[in-house]
Amino acid sequence: MLSKLSVRNYALIKELDLELGTGLTIITGETGAGKSILLGALSLILGARADSAVLLDKEEKCVVEGAFDIRDYELEEFFSSNDLDYEPVSILRREINPAGKSRAFVNDTPVTVNVLKELGEKLIDIHSQHQTLMLNDNRFQISIIDSFTGNSAIRNDYRLSYLNYRKLLKQYDELRERADRNKADLEYYRFQYAQLEEAKLRNGEQEELEKEQELLDHAEEIKSILSSSSRIFSGDEISVVSMLREIRTNLGRIGKLLPSGESLVARLESAYIEIDDLAAEVDRLAGNIEFDPDRLKTISNRLDTLYSLIQKHRVKDCAELITRMTEIGNIIGSIVTGDERLAGLEKELDTEKSKLASLATEISGSRRKALKEIELRVEGLLKQLGMPNARFRIVLSPTKDFTPSGTDAADFLFSANRQVEPESLSKTASGGELSRVMLSLKSLLSQNNNLPTIIFDEIDSGVSGEVADKVGQILSGMGRYMQVVNITHLPQVAARGKRHFHVYKVDAGDSTITSIKLLSQKERLLEVARLLSGSEVTETAIRNAGELLKAGAVE
Repeated sequence: MLSKLSVRNYALIKELDLELGTGLTIITGETGAGKSILLGALSLILGARADSAVLLDKEEKCVVEGAFDIRDYELEEFFSSNDLDYEPVSILRREINPAGKSRAFVNDTPVTVNVLKELGEKLIDIHSQHQTLMLNDNRFQISIIDSFTGNSAIRNDYRLSYLNYRKLLKQYDELRERADRNKADLEYYRFQYAQLEEAKLRNGEQEELEKEQELLDHAEEIKSILSSSSRIFSGDEISVVSMLREIRTNLGRIGKLLPSGESLVARLESAYIEIDDLAAEVDRLAGNIEFDPDRLKTISNRLDTLYSLIQKHRVKDCAELITRMTEIGNIIGSIVTGDERLAGLEKELDTEKSKLASLATEISGSRRKALKEIELRVEGLLKQLGMPNARFRIVLSPTKDFTPSGTDAADFLFSANRQVEPESLSKTASGGELSRVMLSLKSLLSQNNNLPTIIFDEIDSGVSGEVADKVGQILSGMGRYMQVVNITHLPQVAARGKRHFHVYKVDAGDSTITSIKLLSQKERLLEVARLLSGSEVTETAIRNAGELLKAGAVE
């Protein structure tokens, strides 16, 4: 329920505070006084688009704020899913600065306009003459029928099953698409894997072969240097080893004669042993080094194979090539087992589909049982609204596939005359007739659903006399179940309100602003009289206004 609306610096509104209550609230005012402006301001906190053109004072920001009592609307989950603080009385606010930038808040937490709009749709239903287009919307038509069925528990089960069905269907379609795409590549992946497997890859092999190849490429040069070095170390003629041996012998003769002689002999002995060992190692290496063209060719061929695979798979070495082989193996395994996963999902889909079909059949059955009652009650209300020969019919037909609300498509048929068979509302009903049908349907909805606040913008346009009185009775009846705000110019309707506001213009300096006030009993009497007689309020109009207000108070 909208308990308070505050508007600052919007269009012709400088500053306005409107406190509302339960039941039927009436808003009246002269043509052009700003009743539609008030709805425009309210629409801002319901997510409507806005820009700086709405600012009264172009130097100040516009602020529209609504306080809503939401205790009976079960919105805790919505607040939680949008990371909002839930408050029994929540504040929706919209600000527009002079640059045209808009900001939205729920309980002082910034939100997107889409979140504000989604929440606003759960709180207020603004009905204008243009909204009768909803009568041809299947979702609205089904919601009317469901309000009479008492099938909310089954519909909730269906909704959960439908969400799961759609999730499974999406997974199945994605997996099937991926499987089809992969199957086309399966032979290619198998060829790649077989080629890598045939190569018998081994970690470290590439590095080992590259070193051996380098050695064989320089084998003759290496052998020549080693052989030359070996001859210098221990050749038949003068050699390093023989000279060290001679020096060792000579020093050995005088070792005891010199103070440091023994030390020199020991050091030379150590050097001699190391050089002799080094000479033997060089000689051994020189003997082992041989140029092997066959081995070099084998190594070159193997490295060519590895390099080709590395380049083909766009990796940097043999280790990454082995990793790629494992990845390809996993892809092949995934493709091969994909059919099993598809079969499993298909089985889950069949199970969920059977469940959905069963629930949809049950829902459809409950809807068909309610059709006659809905038709009779709508026709009864239409008769009250001055259409004694109106006929209203509902036709249900099956949809091709599951929808969020079941497998039913509804069509509302209407005829205002006995001799004309009912046809779709969009083809037969005039604007005034559509408004009366919509009022009848929303009246029924208010009795069966926990609806939010509903605001009617001159839904009573085009009626008068006894019909106008019936419209007032219906709106007053709706007010027993929900908060109803009605903008009207009909005295019969205005007299039924629980409270009555008057919108008017005030000249302030060189500008005109819109204001609103809650009418006292005396002011209300004069306003209803004005609606009866026009600008000149007569005594007769005042008496008649008193009778209307008295009749409205009794109800």
